[in-house]
Amino acid sequence: MRGRLNTFQRTMLHWDALHPYNAIHLVRLPRTFVAARLQAVIATTLEQLGLTGLELDRRAGTYEYRGGPAQVELATITAGEAALAAEITRQLNRPFTPGAASSPFRFFVASEADSFWLGLVYFHAVADAEAIVRLLQVIVAGYLAASPAVVPLECHPAPPANLLLRHPGILARKLLALPAMMRDLKQSFRPPCRAPGDLTNEFTRFTLEPVAWGRLRAAAKAWGVTANDLLLALLLKSFSAIVPQRSPAARRHKLSVGCIVNTRPDAGGDRARTFGLALGSFVITHAVPAAISLRDLAADLHRRTQRIKQQRLYLAASMEITLARAVLAWFSPERRKTIYPKNYPLCGGITNLNLNSLWPDAGGVLGLDYIRAVSTGPVTPLVLSVTTVGTTANLGISYRPASFTAEQIAEWKMNFLAAAERLDSRA
Repeated sequence: MRGRLNTFQRTMLHWDALHPYNAIHLVRLPRTFVAARLQAVIATTLEQLGLTGLELDRRAGTYEYRGGPAQVELATITAGEAALAAEITRQLNRPFTPGAASSPFRFFVASEADSFWLGLVYFHAVADAEAIVRLLQVIVAGYLAASPAVVPLECHPAPPANLLLRHPGILARKLLALPAMMRDLKQSFRPPCRAPGDLTNEFTRFTLEPVAWGRLRAAAKAWGVTANDLLLALLLKSFSAIVPQRSPAARRHKLSVGCIVNTRPDAGGDRARTFGLALGSFVITHAVPAAISLRDLAADLHRRTQRIKQQRLYLAASMEITLARAVLAWFSPERRKTIYPKNYPLCGGITNLNLNSLWPDAGGVLGLDYIRAVSTGPVTPLVLSVTTVGTTANLGISYRPASFTAEQIAEWKMNFLAAAERLDSRA
Protein backbone atom coordinates (compact mmCIF):
# COMPACT_ATOMS: atom_id res chain seq x y z
CA MET A 1 0.00 0.00 0.00
CA ARG A 2 1.55 3.28 -1.09
CA GLY A 3 1.01 6.58 0.69
CA ARG A 4 0.76 9.96 -1.01
CA LEU A 5 2.81 12.90 0.22
CA ASN A 6 0.85 15.96 1.28
CA THR A 7 1.67 19.52 0.24
CA PHE A 8 4.03 20.22 3.14
CA GLN A 9 5.90 16.97 2.55
CA ARG A 10 6.34 17.77 -1.14
CA THR A 11 7.66 21.19 -0.20
CA MET A 12 10.16 19.65 2.20
CA LEU A 13 11.37 17.40 -0.63
CA HIS A 14 11.85 20.53 -2.72
CA TRP A 15 13.84 22.17 0.09
CA ASP A 16 15.87 19.00 0.62
CA ALA A 17 16.98 19.18 -3.02
CA LEU A 18 18.64 22.52 -2.15
CA HIS A 19 20.16 21.44 1.18
CA PRO A 20 19.50 18.56 3.63
CA TYR A 21 16.21 19.20 5.40
CA ASN A 22 16.44 17.17 8.61
CA ALA A 23 15.23 17.43 12.17
CA ILE A 24 16.62 15.96 15.38
CA HIS A 25 15.10 14.96 18.72
CA LEU A 26 17.34 14.11 21.65
CA VAL A 27 16.21 12.48 24.87
CA ARG A 28 18.46 12.13 27.92
CA LEU A 29 17.93 8.89 29.81
CA PRO A 30 19.17 8.74 33.42
CA ARG A 31 20.46 5.21 32.82
CA THR A 32 23.76 3.58 31.86
CA PHE A 33 24.30 3.18 28.12
CA VAL A 34 24.53 -0.42 26.86
CA ALA A 35 25.14 -0.32 23.10
CA ALA A 36 23.95 -3.82 22.21
CA ARG A 37 20.74 -3.42 24.19
CA LEU A 38 19.89 -0.06 22.67
CA GLN A 39 20.66 -1.24 19.14
CA ALA A 40 18.37 -4.25 19.58
CA VAL A 41 15.55 -2.17 21.07
CA ILE A 42 15.70 0.35 18.20
CA ALA A 43 15.70 -2.39 15.56
CA THR A 44 12.82 -4.27 17.16
CA THR A 45 10.78 -1.10 17.61
CA LEU A 46 11.18 0.04 14.00
CA GLU A 47 10.31 -3.41 12.70
CA GLN A 48 7.25 -3.86 14.92
CA LEU A 49 5.92 -0.38 14.18
CA GLY A 50 6.28 -0.96 10.43
CA LEU A 51 8.85 1.80 9.87
CA THR A 52 11.43 -0.09 7.79
CA GLY A 53 12.16 -0.42 4.09
CA LEU A 54 11.09 3.06 3.01
CA GLU A 55 10.66 3.50 -0.73
CA LEU A 56 10.19 7.11 -1.77
CA ASP A 57 9.31 8.27 -5.26
CA ARG A 58 10.10 11.98 -5.31
CA ARG A 59 8.75 12.58 -8.78
CA ALA A 60 5.39 10.87 -8.16
CA GLY A 61 5.14 12.12 -4.58
CA THR A 62 4.46 8.65 -3.18
CA TYR A 63 6.10 6.47 -0.54
CA GLU A 64 5.81 3.05 1.05
CA TYR A 65 7.25 1.30 4.09
CA ARG A 66 7.80 -2.19 2.76
CA GLY A 67 9.02 -3.74 6.03
CA GLY A 68 11.93 -6.09 6.54
CA PRO A 69 14.97 -5.92 8.86
CA ALA A 70 15.75 -2.51 10.32
CA GLN A 71 18.83 -0.65 9.16
CA VAL A 72 20.04 0.93 12.40
CA GLU A 73 22.87 3.43 12.28
CA LEU A 74 23.91 4.11 15.87
CA ALA A 75 26.98 6.31 16.31
CA THR A 76 28.65 7.15 19.62
CA ILE A 77 30.19 10.55 20.29
CA THR A 78 32.20 12.19 23.04
CA ALA A 79 30.20 13.48 25.98
CA GLY A 80 29.94 17.18 26.69
CA GLU A 81 27.98 20.20 25.50
CA ALA A 82 30.44 21.20 22.76
CA ALA A 83 30.58 17.69 21.29
CA LEU A 84 26.78 17.41 21.39
CA ALA A 85 26.30 20.73 19.57
CA ALA A 86 28.93 19.74 17.00
CA GLU A 87 27.19 16.41 16.30
CA ILE A 88 23.78 18.08 15.97
CA THR A 89 25.33 20.52 13.50
CA ARG A 90 26.90 17.66 11.52
CA GLN A 91 23.67 15.71 11.38
CA LEU A 92 21.63 18.74 10.27
CA ASN A 93 23.95 19.12 7.29
CA ARG A 94 24.25 15.42 6.40
CA PRO A 95 21.76 14.32 3.71
CA PHE A 96 19.49 11.32 3.65
CA THR A 97 19.14 9.55 0.32
CA PRO A 98 15.76 7.83 0.65
CA GLY A 99 15.04 5.63 -2.33
CA ALA A 100 14.61 1.87 -2.45
CA ALA A 101 14.34 0.14 0.94
CA SER A 102 16.19 2.89 2.79
CA SER A 103 15.84 4.25 6.31
CA PRO A 104 14.80 7.85 7.06
CA PHE A 105 16.30 7.58 10.58
CA ARG A 106 19.77 7.79 12.10
CA PHE A 107 20.71 7.56 15.77
CA PHE A 108 23.63 8.70 17.91
CA VAL A 109 24.55 8.52 21.59
CA ALA A 110 26.55 10.79 23.90
CA SER A 111 27.23 8.71 27.01
CA GLU A 112 28.09 10.03 30.47
CA ALA A 113 28.75 8.24 33.75
CA ASP A 114 25.16 7.44 34.70
CA SER A 115 23.10 8.83 31.81
CA PHE A 116 23.18 9.27 28.06
CA TRP A 117 21.69 11.39 25.32
CA LEU A 118 19.98 9.45 22.53
CA GLY A 119 19.66 11.45 19.33
CA LEU A 120 17.17 10.53 16.60
CA VAL A 121 17.89 12.25 13.28
CA TYR A 122 15.11 12.00 10.73
CA PHE A 123 14.32 13.05 7.19
CA HIS A 124 11.78 15.72 8.04
CA ALA A 125 9.45 14.98 5.14
CA VAL A 126 8.42 11.65 6.70
CA ALA A 127 7.29 12.87 10.11
CA ASP A 128 6.38 15.79 12.35
CA ALA A 129 7.51 16.31 15.94
CA GLU A 130 4.51 14.56 17.50
CA ALA A 131 5.13 11.38 15.50
CA ILE A 132 8.80 11.33 16.54
CA VAL A 133 7.96 11.87 20.22
CA ARG A 134 5.67 8.85 20.12
CA LEU A 135 8.36 6.78 18.39
CA LEU A 136 10.91 7.71 21.05
CA GLN A 137 8.40 6.87 23.78
CA VAL A 138 8.31 3.27 22.57
CA ILE A 139 12.11 3.07 22.23
CA VAL A 140 12.66 4.48 25.73
CA ALA A 141 10.04 2.15 27.23
CA GLY A 142 11.75 -0.80 25.57
CA TYR A 143 15.17 0.23 26.88
CA LEU A 144 13.79 0.70 30.41
CA ALA A 145 12.25 -2.81 30.17
CA ALA A 146 8.78 -1.41 30.67
CA SER A 147 7.61 -1.79 27.11
CA PRO A 148 3.90 -2.35 26.44
CA ALA A 149 2.71 -4.44 23.53
CA VAL A 150 3.73 -2.67 20.34
CA VAL A 151 0.93 -2.12 17.83
CA PRO A 152 1.97 -1.30 14.24
CA LEU A 153 1.40 2.31 13.27
CA GLU A 154 -0.71 3.60 10.42
CA CYS A 155 2.23 4.52 8.19
CA HIS A 156 0.24 5.03 4.98
CA PRO A 157 -2.76 7.09 6.09
CA ALA A 158 -5.21 8.01 3.38
CA PRO A 159 -4.71 11.65 2.39
CA PRO A 160 -7.14 13.71 4.47
CA ALA A 161 -9.92 15.45 2.65
CA ASN A 162 -8.74 18.87 1.54
CA LEU A 163 -9.47 21.02 4.58
CA LEU A 164 -9.73 24.13 2.43
CA LEU A 165 -12.44 22.49 0.33
CA ARG A 166 -14.26 21.32 3.45
CA HIS A 167 -13.99 24.83 4.90
CA PRO A 168 -14.16 27.23 1.94
CA GLY A 169 -14.45 30.16 4.34
CA ILE A 170 -10.81 29.64 5.36
CA LEU A 171 -9.67 29.92 1.75
CA ALA A 172 -11.80 33.03 1.20
CA ARG A 173 -10.41 34.71 4.33
CA LYS A 174 -6.86 33.79 3.32
CA LEU A 175 -7.31 35.26 -0.15
CA LEU A 176 -8.64 38.46 1.43
CA ALA A 177 -5.64 38.58 3.79
CA LEU A 178 -3.02 38.00 1.07
CA PRO A 179 -2.67 41.64 -0.12
CA ALA A 180 -1.90 42.83 3.43
CA MET A 181 0.56 39.97 3.89
CA MET A 182 2.35 40.84 0.65
CA ARG A 183 2.58 44.49 1.73
CA ASP A 184 4.05 43.42 5.05
CA LEU A 185 6.68 41.25 3.34
CA LYS A 186 7.63 44.10 1.00
CA GLN A 187 8.19 46.23 4.09
CA SER A 188 10.15 43.53 5.94
CA PHE A 189 13.86 43.74 6.63
CA ARG A 190 16.06 41.34 4.69
CA PRO A 191 18.77 39.85 6.92
CA PRO A 192 22.16 40.37 5.22
CA CYS A 193 23.55 37.23 3.62
CA ARG A 194 27.25 36.87 2.80
CA ALA A 195 26.71 33.78 0.64
CA PRO A 196 23.09 33.39 -0.59
CA GLY A 197 23.80 29.93 -2.00
CA ASP A 198 25.19 28.58 1.29
CA LEU A 199 22.39 26.96 3.33
CA THR A 200 24.74 25.30 5.85
CA ASN A 201 23.37 25.13 9.40
CA GLU A 202 24.98 25.64 12.81
CA PHE A 203 23.42 24.83 16.17
CA THR A 204 23.52 26.10 19.73
CA ARG A 205 21.09 25.93 22.64
CA PHE A 206 20.16 27.26 26.05
CA THR A 207 17.64 26.48 28.78
CA LEU A 208 15.05 28.50 30.66
CA GLU A 209 15.34 26.95 34.10
CA PRO A 210 12.23 26.46 36.28
CA VAL A 211 12.34 29.94 37.84
CA ALA A 212 12.77 31.76 34.50
CA TRP A 213 10.28 29.54 32.66
CA GLY A 214 7.77 29.89 35.48
CA ARG A 215 8.19 33.67 35.37
CA LEU A 216 7.56 33.69 31.62
CA ARG A 217 4.39 31.60 31.91
CA ALA A 218 3.14 33.72 34.81
CA ALA A 219 3.71 36.93 32.81
CA ALA A 220 1.89 35.50 29.79
CA LYS A 221 -1.08 34.50 31.94
CA ALA A 222 -1.21 37.88 33.70
CA TRP A 223 -1.02 39.76 30.39
CA GLY A 224 -3.75 37.68 28.75
CA VAL A 225 -1.50 36.20 26.06
CA THR A 226 -0.18 32.71 25.36
CA ALA A 227 3.33 31.55 26.17
CA ASN A 228 3.89 31.22 22.41
CA ASP A 229 2.85 34.87 21.90
CA LEU A 230 5.37 35.96 24.51
CA LEU A 231 8.09 33.77 22.97
CA LEU A 232 7.34 35.37 19.58
CA ALA A 233 7.67 38.80 21.19
CA LEU A 234 11.01 37.82 22.74
CA LEU A 235 12.11 36.44 19.36
CA LEU A 236 11.32 39.74 17.61
CA LYS A 237 12.79 41.91 20.37
CA SER A 238 16.02 39.92 20.34
CA PHE A 239 16.28 40.21 16.54
CA SER A 240 15.62 43.93 16.68
CA ALA A 241 18.69 44.37 18.87
CA ILE A 242 21.15 42.64 16.53
CA VAL A 243 20.05 43.75 13.05
CA PRO A 244 21.22 47.10 11.65
CA GLN A 245 19.25 50.13 12.76
CA ARG A 246 16.02 50.34 10.81
CA SER A 247 14.64 53.83 10.32
CA PRO A 248 10.82 53.96 10.63
CA ALA A 249 10.91 55.95 7.38
CA ALA A 250 12.79 53.21 5.52
CA ARG A 251 10.74 51.01 3.21
CA ARG A 252 11.93 47.79 4.87
CA HIS A 253 11.55 48.74 8.52
CA LYS A 254 9.52 45.75 9.80
CA LEU A 255 10.54 42.30 10.99
CA SER A 256 8.79 39.07 9.95
CA VAL A 257 8.92 35.67 11.63
CA GLY A 258 7.20 32.38 10.89
CA CYS A 259 5.39 30.03 13.26
CA ILE A 260 4.77 26.31 12.72
CA VAL A 261 1.40 24.85 13.79
CA ASN A 262 0.50 21.22 14.50
CA THR A 263 -2.64 20.55 12.41
CA ARG A 264 -3.34 17.03 13.70
CA PRO A 265 -6.34 18.26 15.74
CA ASP A 266 -7.82 19.74 12.54
CA ALA A 267 -7.14 16.65 10.43
CA GLY A 268 -8.88 14.26 12.81
CA GLY A 269 -8.14 10.53 13.00
CA ASP A 270 -6.14 8.64 15.62
CA ARG A 271 -3.27 11.02 16.43
CA ALA A 272 -1.42 8.48 18.55
CA ARG A 273 -1.40 5.75 15.89
CA THR A 274 -0.77 7.82 12.76
CA PHE A 275 2.84 8.24 11.67
CA GLY A 276 3.39 11.09 9.25
CA LEU A 277 3.40 14.86 8.98
CA ALA A 278 0.53 17.29 9.60
CA LEU A 279 1.70 20.88 9.78
CA GLY A 280 0.54 24.39 8.97
CA SER A 281 2.19 27.77 9.38
CA PHE A 282 1.67 31.50 9.50
CA VAL A 283 3.79 34.66 9.36
CA ILE A 284 3.75 37.54 11.84
CA THR A 285 5.11 40.98 10.86
CA HIS A 286 5.73 43.90 13.22
CA ALA A 287 7.73 47.13 13.13
CA VAL A 288 9.14 46.49 16.65
CA PRO A 289 9.97 50.11 17.49
CA ALA A 290 12.66 50.53 20.15
CA ALA A 291 10.23 52.17 22.56
CA ILE A 292 7.62 49.39 22.55
CA SER A 293 7.46 47.38 25.76
CA LEU A 294 7.55 43.60 25.70
CA ARG A 295 4.06 43.53 27.18
CA ASP A 296 2.62 45.79 24.46
CA LEU A 297 4.41 43.84 21.74
CA ALA A 298 3.09 40.53 23.10
CA ALA A 299 -0.43 42.00 23.24
CA ASP A 300 -0.18 43.17 19.61
CA LEU A 301 1.01 39.74 18.52
CA HIS A 302 -1.72 38.02 20.55
CA ARG A 303 -4.45 39.95 18.73
CA ARG A 304 -3.02 38.77 15.42
CA THR A 305 -2.36 35.16 16.38
CA GLN A 306 -5.82 34.85 17.93
CA ARG A 307 -7.41 35.95 14.67
CA ILE A 308 -5.24 33.52 12.72
CA LYS A 309 -6.17 30.65 15.04
CA GLN A 310 -9.86 31.48 15.22
CA GLN A 311 -10.08 31.70 11.42
CA ARG A 312 -7.67 28.73 11.05
CA LEU A 313 -5.66 30.63 8.44
CA TYR A 314 -2.62 28.46 9.20
CA LEU A 315 -4.37 25.70 7.22
CA ALA A 316 -4.12 27.84 4.08
CA ALA A 317 -0.31 27.72 4.17
CA SER A 318 -0.59 24.77 1.77
CA MET A 319 -2.02 27.15 -0.84
CA GLU A 320 0.93 29.54 -0.48
CA ILE A 321 3.56 26.85 -0.77
CA THR A 322 1.84 25.20 -3.72
CA LEU A 323 1.93 28.51 -5.60
CA ALA A 324 5.56 29.06 -4.57
CA ARG A 325 6.59 25.62 -5.82
CA ALA A 326 4.87 26.22 -9.15
CA VAL A 327 6.78 29.48 -9.64
CA LEU A 328 10.13 28.14 -8.44
CA ALA A 329 9.92 25.16 -10.81
CA TRP A 330 10.99 27.55 -13.58
CA PHE A 331 14.29 28.41 -11.86
CA SER A 332 17.54 26.51 -11.34
CA PRO A 333 18.33 25.12 -7.86
CA GLU A 334 20.98 27.80 -7.27
CA ARG A 335 18.57 30.55 -8.30
CA ARG A 336 15.89 29.19 -5.96
CA LYS A 337 18.21 29.65 -2.99
CA THR A 338 18.29 33.40 -3.59
CA ILE A 339 14.62 33.87 -4.49
CA TYR A 340 13.30 32.91 -1.05
CA PRO A 341 15.12 35.57 1.02
CA LYS A 342 14.35 38.26 -1.55
CA ASN A 343 10.62 37.59 -1.78
CA TYR A 344 9.89 35.98 1.61
CA PRO A 345 12.22 37.87 3.97
CA LEU A 346 11.86 36.20 7.34
CA CYS A 347 14.35 36.85 10.13
CA GLY A 348 13.48 33.61 11.86
CA GLY A 349 10.88 31.08 12.80
CA ILE A 350 9.62 29.25 15.87
CA THR A 351 8.41 25.72 16.49
CA ASN A 352 6.92 25.01 19.90
CA LEU A 353 6.42 21.58 21.49
CA ASN A 354 4.95 20.93 24.93
CA LEU A 355 6.37 17.51 25.74
CA ASN A 356 4.33 17.40 28.95
CA SER A 357 1.10 17.06 26.97
CA LEU A 358 2.40 14.14 24.88
CA TRP A 359 4.61 12.44 27.46
CA PRO A 360 3.31 13.52 30.88
CA ASP A 361 5.77 11.51 33.00
CA ALA A 362 8.88 12.28 30.92
CA GLY A 363 10.34 15.11 32.98
CA GLY A 364 8.89 13.91 36.28
CA VAL A 365 8.63 10.17 36.94
CA LEU A 366 11.17 9.16 34.30
CA GLY A 367 13.50 12.13 34.85
CA LEU A 368 14.14 12.58 31.12
CA ASP A 369 15.40 15.70 29.38
CA TYR A 370 14.61 16.63 25.76
CA ILE A 371 16.10 18.84 23.02
CA ARG A 372 15.05 19.49 19.43
CA ALA A 373 16.79 20.94 16.38
CA VAL A 374 15.29 21.69 12.95
CA SER A 375 17.02 22.59 9.69
CA THR A 376 16.48 26.20 8.69
CA GLY A 377 15.66 25.35 5.08
CA PRO A 378 15.84 28.05 2.38
CA VAL A 379 13.01 30.19 3.82
CA THR A 380 14.32 31.37 7.18
CA PRO A 381 17.93 31.88 8.37
CA LEU A 382 17.15 30.92 11.99
CA VAL A 383 14.76 28.50 13.71
CA LEU A 384 14.04 28.54 17.43
CA SER A 385 12.89 25.10 18.63
CA VAL A 386 11.19 25.43 22.03
CA THR A 387 10.54 22.25 24.00
CA THR A 388 8.78 22.28 27.36
CA VAL A 389 9.76 19.31 29.51
CA GLY A 390 8.78 19.18 33.15
CA THR A 391 9.23 22.66 34.62
CA THR A 392 11.89 23.82 32.17
CA ALA A 393 12.05 24.87 28.52
CA ASN A 394 14.93 23.88 26.25
CA LEU A 395 15.55 26.23 23.34
CA GLY A 396 17.53 25.02 20.34
CA ILE A 397 18.80 27.54 17.80
CA SER A 398 19.53 26.39 14.24
CA TYR A 399 20.96 29.19 12.12
CA ARG A 400 22.77 29.84 8.88
CA PRO A 401 26.32 31.22 9.36
CA ALA A 402 25.94 32.87 5.95
CA SER A 403 23.35 35.16 7.56
CA PHE A 404 24.36 35.38 11.23
CA THR A 405 27.79 35.15 12.83
CA ALA A 406 28.39 33.16 15.99
CA GLU A 407 28.93 36.49 17.77
CA GLN A 408 25.53 37.77 16.64
CA ILE A 409 23.84 34.58 17.80
CA ALA A 410 25.58 34.84 21.18
CA GLU A 411 24.31 38.43 21.46
CA TRP A 412 20.83 37.34 20.35
CA LYS A 413 20.83 34.62 23.01
CA MET A 414 22.04 37.09 25.66
CA ASN A 415 19.29 39.56 24.73
CA PHE A 416 16.66 36.82 24.86
CA LEU A 417 17.76 35.56 28.28
CA ALA A 418 18.10 39.08 29.70
CA ALA A 419 14.59 40.00 28.56
CA ALA A 420 13.21 36.74 29.99
CA GLU A 421 14.97 37.38 33.30
CA ARG A 422 13.46 40.88 33.53
CA LEU A 423 9.90 39.64 33.05
CA ASP A 424 7.50 40.83 35.74
CA SER A 425 3.86 39.82 35.52
CA ARG A 426 2.91 42.95 37.43
CA ALA A 427 4.51 45.32 34.90
